[in-house]
Amino acid sequence: MRDTFIETTTTLLAENPRTAVVLADISAVALEPAARRHPDRVLNVGIREQLMIGVAGGLALTGLRPIVHSYATFVVDRAYEQIKLDLDHQGVGAVLVSVGASYDGAEMGRTHMSPGDVRLFDTLTGWTVHVPGHRDEVEPLLRAAADHDEPVYVRLSTASNATALPGPGRLRVVRRAGPGAPLAVAVGPVLDPLLTATEGLEVTVAYTHTPRPFDVAGLRALAGRDVILVEPYLAGTSSAVVARGLSDVPHRLLALGVGGSDLRRYGTPADHDRWHGLDAAGLRRSISAFLA
Repeated sequence: MRDTFIETTTTLLAENPRTAVVLADISAVALEPAARRHPDRVLNVGIREQLMIGVAGGLALTGLRPIVHSYATFVVDRAYEQIKLDLDHQGVGAVLVSVGASYDGAEMGRTHMSPGDVRLFDTLTGWTVHVPGHRDEVEPLLRAAADHDEPVYVRLSTASNATALPGPGRLRVVRRAGPGAPLAVAVGPVLDPLLTATEGLEVTVAYTHTPRPFDVAGLRALAGRDVILVEPYLAGTSSAVVARGLSDVPHRLLALGVGGSDLRRYGTPADHDRWHGLDAAGLRRSISAFLA
């Protein structure tokens, strides 16, 4: 996904003179050829993530469309106040593109983990959030985000589903069960583990790469009595959205995702999937117990 981001951003800089890129050292080497061709629109502020967001806000006020990039923990957690003030409060948008996701950088420790990033955007106004599940979903999402002025967050990951599902961010049925069957919704790269976990169960599985705005109409059309929500970030991040969308519909909700406790472990992303119950076996246990 990161390679696709670099390629697409390089092309956008050449195609659209409104496009600008602001970096804080991360991926600066990969974007160096673009920086040589467009030195006035590729800005590396060094390891100053708060400044990175402030510069993006200033560029947006001049009419440019800034794309801001770093690890999620740096571009969101560390610079949250600047996102709130220099973008949200000023009423301007940018495209924030992160790597690292919840724990893709687990080997580097807690400093490179950001399972709470998407939840933070729910405290702000009008952000679109994209969580692609395959590298082939990245380019169309990024191009669409660069083509307007609203605030967008694109959350890239090293995890990937086997098959891309590009297109609109509506819920898309991947496996359909009978009428009234439980509905399991996968966000981004957790689709494949969810499909494996629900093999042989009478469960409808739907997918989205755009949890914000959440496809409430699609949810209402598909939901039975039981709804299972699987997200690759903090468990329950979209629970309030689902609850509001189904406020007049009797239902039960199981929200699965990254646990809220700091495990104080390094390990690999696969280790963390297992520890948080987001591998296929863990999902199967949780879903089977819920449906029982």
